Amino acid sequence: MKVLPASGLVLLLITALKFSTAAPSLLAATSRTSRTNYRLAQAYLEKFYPKEGEHLVGEMVARGSNSMIRKIKELQAFFGLQVTGKLDQQTMNVIKKPRCGVPDVANYRLFPGEPKWKKNTLTYRVSKYTSSMSSTEVDKAVEMALQAWSSAIPLNFVKVNLGEADIMISFETGDHGDSYPFDGPRGTLAHAFAPGEGLGGDTHFDNAEKWTMGMNGFNLFTVAAHEFGHALGLAHSTDPSALMYPTYKYQHPYGFHLPKDDVKGIQALYGPRKTLPGHPTVPHLPPKKPSNPDLCDSNSPFDAVTMLGKELLFFRDRIFWRRQVHLTAGVRPSTITSSFPQLMSNVDAAYEVADRGAAYFFKGPHYWVTRGFQMQGPPRTIYDFGFPRYVQRIDAAVYLKEAQKTLFFVGNQYYSYDERKRKMDKDYPKNIQEEFSGVNGQIDAAVELNGNIYFFSGPKAYKYDTEKEDVVSVVKSSSWIGC
Repeated sequence: MKVLPASGLVLLLITALKFSTAAPSLLAATSRTSRTNYRLAQAYLEKFYPKEGEHLVGEMVARGSNSMIRKIKELQAFFGLQVTGKLDQQTMNVIKKPRCGVPDVANYRLFPGEPKWKKNTLTYRVSKYTSSMSSTEVDKAVEMALQAWSSAIPLNFVKVNLGEADIMISFETGDHGDSYPFDGPRGTLAHAFAPGEGLGGDTHFDNAEKWTMGMNGFNLFTVAAHEFGHALGLAHSTDPSALMYPTYKYQHPYGFHLPKDDVKGIQALYGPRKTLPGHPTVPHLPPKKPSNPDLCDSNSPFDAVTMLGKELLFFRDRIFWRRQVHLTAGVRPSTITSSFPQLMSNVDAAYEVADRGAAYFFKGPHYWVTRGFQMQGPPRTIYDFGFPRYVQRIDAAVYLKEAQKTLFFVGNQYYSYDERKRKMDKDYPKNIQEEFSGVNGQIDAAVELNGNIYFFSGPKAYKYDTEKEDVVSVVKSSSWIGC
């Protein structure tokens, strides 16, 4: 589920409504039900039929607004209902059904950019189990859900018990650090990320739900099989018989076969599985340990670099390094979850305002505030800073102490934010190369030290002299962590 921006998150959603059984009059009860239906419809349409940059709950105050009517018609067309633009009973029945939280699209569909795994063998690991089921049952449900897909495509799945796997599976509660908090029983059931680095493919289940292998509760195989479809690159289908259809429908785990629409979709990404006579459809490979990444790989860029107190922090995927400014000896990596559990991994950008005693960490359209290593409240949206709605993520950020400005880098442009006035400066964004000559490539991270700005781009780190307004030296990025 990356919404699914190209970041890619998908959620399996159960919506439960509680209506009062007593009312002073039929008219009052009807009025309350009508208001409830409109509020429910607005929230539903905002989540599943958004227009880029549009927030329907705030905009569709008037019941008869053109925006509301247009969105209702889109929903009705998607589900094959009579297109009236009105919230009739059939439309409300669809809205109240349990479903997955990714926005609706047409027949088997792939995510924007068609993300897919580039290798044939993927590792997976259940890092946190649920108390609803035994670990053996969870393992079995996950294994069968993955086998449902591998029976149709040339992908093999290998379970590992230690370290980082391609697909990390966990049962989480509430705000668990990926910007998509769970909301307790009968809310969001699960979510997964589309193929990619870092969180790509990872699948999270709400531990507040009652998970089961049967029908009494939420069937883990059913939810997992749907979510793994997203983790492999599929979006939703309009075919009601498809596993990737938006609404939740119990699937019997034993003897399950992928419906035709799902087979067609997944094979569009990976091609069909080729089997030889007498060979099993799904090979049982011996477990093997995932290869450890080369932490000194000079071609692996940093995601973010910032000062925090008297230390420099370097972030890459799920790990980060801490080092004293003038010392590179003894620098060792740690997992981000060990110090910043809410962030989990893949920090896009970070900067510190030392005089304020606060640091800011950015992931997608959200940011977190810390004091030292202590998070200060839930995530907030980057639009607090004044970014236009089409900006979905920040590539890099750097605070300039003397000017008391923070520069935000997005693509080939940058913005200037006045920390004193708490507002974005006028006449921005500006072109990066026109302002910072000598810095080549996309800026992945940046930090200011002793009046100089250090830009990290791919395998290189540029020292930019703000007085000379030019690059004065270039070194390998990895040299900053003692490599």
